[in-house]
Amino acid sequence: MSAENAEDAEDAEEERRFAADRGDAGERLDRALVRHLAGVPGLSRTRLQEWIAAGRVQVNGAAAGRPAERLALGDQVTVLLPDPRSLAPSRRPPPAPEEMPLAVLYEDDWLIALAKPPGLVVHPTFGHWEGTLLNALLWHLRATGVRPGFVSRLDKGTSGVLLAAKSGEVHGRLARAMRTRAVAKDYLAVVYGSPAPGTSRGRIERPLLRDPQDSRRMSVAAAGRPSVTLWEALAGTAERAGGVRLTLLRCRLLTGRMHQIRVHLRAAGLPIVGDPLYGEPRWKGISDVDLAAACRGFPRQALHAWRLALPHPVTGAPLALEAPLPDDLAGLLAAAGLPRS
Repeated sequence: MSAENAEDAEDAEEERRFAADRGDAGERLDRALVRHLAGVPGLSRTRLQEWIAAGRVQVNGAAAGRPAERLALGDQVTVLLPDPRSLAPSRRPPPAPEEMPLAVLYEDDWLIALAKPPGLVVHPTFGHWEGTLLNALLWHLRATGVRPGFVSRLDKGTSGVLLAAKSGEVHGRLARAMRTRAVAKDYLAVVYGSPAPGTSRGRIERPLLRDPQDSRRMSVAAAGRPSVTLWEALAGTAERAGGVRLTLLRCRLLTGRMHQIRVHLRAAGLPIVGDPLYGEPRWKGISDVDLAAACRGFPRQALHAWRLALPHPVTGAPLALEAPLPDDLAGLLAAAGLPRS
């Protein structure tokens, strides 16, 4: 493209702005964009994911990090639309079924619960179009014609329970329930440090905001969205005086912000072992050489979505789901001499 043509393309880009209204509050960013950008030629969820990954979408002045980010009432959203000439319908096909291992915890006519292994991306996105948990789920349901939808997400490095709906109506019911205290979401986390003496449980209530310097991260900020995490210490290592201890925590989410547990525990002085974004190299202070090596080499954040309890969205019956510990986390607990919950 010549310099003249490049300038023409830049001039042809259009900036759209909108403030999140009541219909957007608590909604996924990509879904809100579909509604506000109705009429844009070639618009699709896949194309929106590409724009978000390319930094073309900002929320409150910071680049949006992921399509599943939830909007709050009044959030200011800016979208830089590419040259309309480039907006031909996307040729990328929809996610395809792929034969992959799948651990099913529960399934009925309306929903399915899976145990997500660590290191697996949940949904196709920029840079991860294939080999995701959704591709595996589509294979599992290939004979039914169902196009499932995940009700929540887990980071690539986090393991545990994930729920998917088999229809749009059930998805809506589950999504509404997830935003209330009708759903109990418990996680297990192995952290460096220990609670204050005589304290075995607590409440972390700190607002969270996307880090304006790094869209991959969240940070504690007075202007952020209200965020609450409850924690309980289940067990801890017995280190000699002055040494770094490990503690196994059970964490319950009362809100569902991006990276909430990871940021809250870091802010409380209890960073999660192996966390690549919010962790600390405290393994250096562990006197047990083997345990220090296990912590140093742990390949991800030691966080597991352990239990999920909710009323069934159709029958109303209590539904309790539990994902077994993956091998890497079970091995870390064994090395630390901590019970497997």
